[in-house]
Amino acid sequence: MAVRSTAAARRDDVLDAALIEFAERGLEGTSTEDIARRAGISQPYLFRLFGTKKELYKASVARCFRETLDLFQRAAEGKRGEEALHAIGQAYMGQLATDRTRLRAQMQAYAAADDPEIRAVVRAGYGDLVAYVRRVGEADWPTVWRFFSNGMLLNVLASMQINDDPEPWMQDLLGAGKDS
Repeated sequence: MAVRSTAAARRDDVLDAALIEFAERGLEGTSTEDIARRAGISQPYLFRLFGTKKELYKASVARCFRETLDLFQRAAEGKRGEEALHAIGQAYMGQLATDRTRLRAQMQAYAAADDPEIRAVVRAGYGDLVAYVRRVGEADWPTVWRFFSNGMLLNVLASMQINDDPEPWMQDLLGAGKDS
């Protein structure tokens, strides 16, 4: 007898598949057929779960930001101030080095933020990250600004696969960041 998944479990499976597909090709370049195939469901069932491709994309983006916040929270658990910020930064750098899918999904979300509905999801997710870092880091706005500026620089460098034979300017840039 086959075990049937609940709708919630299927939603999670679809969101897992969507993250991979959207990270690879973005909102416009990804087909719901490919997502459904990867999730092991029919395309009509995908639409029953999410309504539209855009709703699925928004749910995928929101989940990606939520999972990044979860990463921050786990890294900073029991820590405050500079110690928390350092732990968050280390955990994020570790994720960038090992999980290109999340990095690419994040970059695709920023690119898709021209759409007002997607922009609202991106702003809310990023805002949650900023609020958490400010609170747990006990940080003033200039410190929060530097923290996220460094994070975005790391995103850009990671998107260029800095770990795969970095060029001298990349190494110099990263070395300069350690001094600040």
